[in-house]
Amino acid sequence: MKIENVNIFNADGYFEKGSVCMENGFFVAESEATEGPVIDGSGLYAIPGLTDLHFHGCVGYDFCDGTEEAIRAMAEYEASVGVMNICPATMTLPEDQLLRICDAAAAYRSEKGARLVGINMEGPFISVKKKGAQNEKYIRTPDVELYRRLQERSGWLFKLVDVAPETEGAMEFISQVSPEVTVSLAHTEADYDTAVEAFERGASHVTHLYNAMPPYSHRAPGVIGAAADNMAEVELICDGVHVHPSVVRNTLRMFGEDRVIFISDSMMATGMPDGEYALGGQAVHVKGNRATLADGTIAGSATNLMDCMRTAVKQMGVSLAVAVRCAAVNPAISLGIYNHYGSITPGKAADLILLDEDLEIRGLYMDGVKL
Repeated sequence: MKIENVNIFNADGYFEKGSVCMENGFFVAESEATEGPVIDGSGLYAIPGLTDLHFHGCVGYDFCDGTEEAIRAMAEYEASVGVMNICPATMTLPEDQLLRICDAAAAYRSEKGARLVGINMEGPFISVKKKGAQNEKYIRTPDVELYRRLQERSGWLFKLVDVAPETEGAMEFISQVSPEVTVSLAHTEADYDTAVEAFERGASHVTHLYNAMPPYSHRAPGVIGAAADNMAEVELICDGVHVHPSVVRNTLRMFGEDRVIFISDSMMATGMPDGEYALGGQAVHVKGNRATLADGTIAGSATNLMDCMRTAVKQMGVSLAVAVRCAAVNPAISLGIYNHYGSITPGKAADLILLDEDLEIRGLYMDGVKL
């Protein structure tokens, strides 16, 4: 199949007009393409499938339901909005419930919908004072043996593990596990010096930058300043609720477009009407794209990653090329799957999204098959 006269997001990170060719589930060079259907892509943008490495649920399901049914429903919805690789996040829960989640993920096979390419362990090794929408009852100090029990039970699917570096035993935990998993600073009160030590010990990622951590200021740069100084990659929620547009723009300037990863942090209300839902066992009220606990604490988002990318472009002044890099390229690199996904490159899986000038989806292809 060939889609010609289309604006292609190329591997160098900018758009150029040309043709996209797909055969046997992979992108191929135009010179190597055999005869097949030809589609006129005039006026459309061709971008690679997106990857969400931090979200909790959608369409009434939560990853922490701990069932293959939930994962399957989430995967089908995510693929329908252009998110073709998913790395859902756990919450702060008791070990037996976390083990059930691991069992479901290990048993799940990505036969339909987005691929399950990993798990993000957001809890339970976080700070009580910066718990956000996490359940304080189950917060615990970093525990290497617990992490490894969960990792083994999941079939080694955990790609990220979150930790508040100021908590007891956190530095030793980071030193021990960072050679085998990406350690992310999250839900933390850490000051600049503490965060710097965590990065020196092997942490390299920051969970939903600005949220559930001290603010950046000229005398107390905290985790944010330490991350900028230590070349960490950072997650950013561009739903229009979590982070102000000016802060999004300036984060891209401060960190560079290659170190910012757009995430949705979406919960089960995403793709559903306003109403009452749950996150991590706590009641959540959703109105529009705002999800809150009873005390007003923001409880994840009600926006999928494609809509976050649109918001960044249409409401926050981020260029489409930069937004695609942050939503498709950078998360794939972070998860170690960029050799197979995340760019329109011959030899990679033919995951393709066609967008019109309003950034509405006009075509979806996964492994070269139209969805």
